[in-house]
Amino acid sequence: MFQSVVVFALLLAIKGLSAAFFRHRLEWVGSPPADRWERLRLIAFLHHTSLFEPIFFAVVPNHVLWRLARHGVVPAASKTTARPLVGLLYRFVARRVIPITRERDHTWAGVLDEIGADSMVVMAPEGRMMRADGLDSSGNPMTVRGGIADVLSAIGTGRMLLAYSGGLHHVQVPGRWPRPWKTVRVRAEVLEIEEYRSELLARGGPQEFKRAVKEDIERRR
Repeated sequence: MFQSVVVFALLLAIKGLSAAFFRHRLEWVGSPPADRWERLRLIAFLHHTSLFEPIFFAVVPNHVLWRLARHGVVPAASKTTARPLVGLLYRFVARRVIPITRERDHTWAGVLDEIGADSMVVMAPEGRMMRADGLDSSGNPMTVRGGIADVLSAIGTGRMLLAYSGGLHHVQVPGRWPRPWKTVRVRAEVLEIEEYRSELLARGGPQEFKRAVKEDIERRR
């Protein structure tokens, strides 16, 4: 419990600083239910452009941040968590922050093993950061990786929130100082995981599920 309180206090501090230094615009895709923030099991953040993305916590209700502090599972790039200051901060944005490589190895298996009945997973499905030219650090187009399909299968029920970021290069380009007082935008879409999985499984069965998830989220993105 003590760790959860510490994490929650940090999340509230980040939320307060974000509200003080940035303007936020949140729009919803379609007609979300009135209880749109309830029963969330997966928050997938698309258009990953900056390590400053926790500033979007300003639009998240406190009770969702508390769930993140109590039951959050966050896969984070090992090269990020290994950084002296930023890495320390990222290790306290959820109950369980798990360093992973970009390979489908034991580190990813460790993430799936941590997903329990109460877990809420927060992840960046693209698996790497988009540079200012719209490509990743290797000069390749940004695509959704198959790990999100593994998470959907492990969770099974509840809701998924897809957060489409407007990007943060106007706030902070990697390697440069951040610029405050900017407006940050995000669009959010809520989907029932069980219905979503059933629909995509019907398209090609379990063998094609991962490909179907990747293609569908890239289309929505």
